[in-house]
Amino acid sequence: MDVPRQVPESESPWKKMSKEELENQYSPSRWVVRLGAEGALKTYTEMGKQATKSAQATRTNLLNVPYGDGEGEKLDIYFPEAGSEALPFLVFLHGGYWQSGSKDESAFMVNPLTAQGVAVVVVAYDIAPKGSLGRMVDQVARSVAFVQKRYPCNEGIYLCGHSAGAHLAAMMLLVNWTEHGVTCNLKGFFLLSGIYDLEPLVHIFWKEPLLLTPEDAQRTSPQWLLEAAPRRPADPACHVLVIVGQYDSPEFRRQSREFYQTLCRGGWKASFEELQDVDHFEIVWKLTQKDYGLNQIILKTIFQDGL
Repeated sequence: MDVPRQVPESESPWKKMSKEELENQYSPSRWVVRLGAEGALKTYTEMGKQATKSAQATRTNLLNVPYGDGEGEKLDIYFPEAGSEALPFLVFLHGGYWQSGSKDESAFMVNPLTAQGVAVVVVAYDIAPKGSLGRMVDQVARSVAFVQKRYPCNEGIYLCGHSAGAHLAAMMLLVNWTEHGVTCNLKGFFLLSGIYDLEPLVHIFWKEPLLLTPEDAQRTSPQWLLEAAPRRPADPACHVLVIVGQYDSPEFRRQSREFYQTLCRGGWKASFEELQDVDHFEIVWKLTQKDYGLNQIILKTIFQDGL
């Protein structure tokens, strides 16, 4: 398919915005159309806690499995009823602007996906101020390598991240897995309402807990890194789905579309989807619903594309 020309960096619309407008664009709760900002955040948190409690009570699981030596380097694994290690694994990375959120309130998709034969791994990483962006990227890479080593007979590893988690998942496109001692069987990525160019954040309040400098932004922006040194996928069949909500802000939607375009130019098997009638928070908490369209997209990708 034809990929539209990317807007050169000098023309990026955010550069013409006032600080106030830029902060507005990168504050997802200001764009919700139901419940209001406070209600949306409360619902998102409560749905995550309830889903996690239900998953831990009803699914075979391994909780707080260490993937490294750090206190926060733990993950939870949830299994389908059929006992096997030859399963597809979906690895989920929570959002929270790299400074909030927890695996203990992020098992949104566990029950719907395990019911269909997919194992789900929910990863903890050291959020700011304890963790730097570089540390988080390294932790996620080590968690994925851990899953590959522990379950070498897997039928594909699929990374799914929301918001900041989508950024961390996208950074895995650039990892040299031989440095982690594995050949990862990565089959797909589901990137939900992510930020892929961190430069705008250098100019607003979100930078402060991260101590984000322009150099940090460049080193940890998958958009910049894939443009500067395009990397071909190790597996041409690996499918990267870039997904954003209709009621995400214009900047979030722009970032997703431009990242998709960069992937296409780099030879990746990429798709772009703007999910209708969902905001930045609904896009992920609705994963608790088995009939939710995004769950169907995920299952179709795993069982029709990946196996």
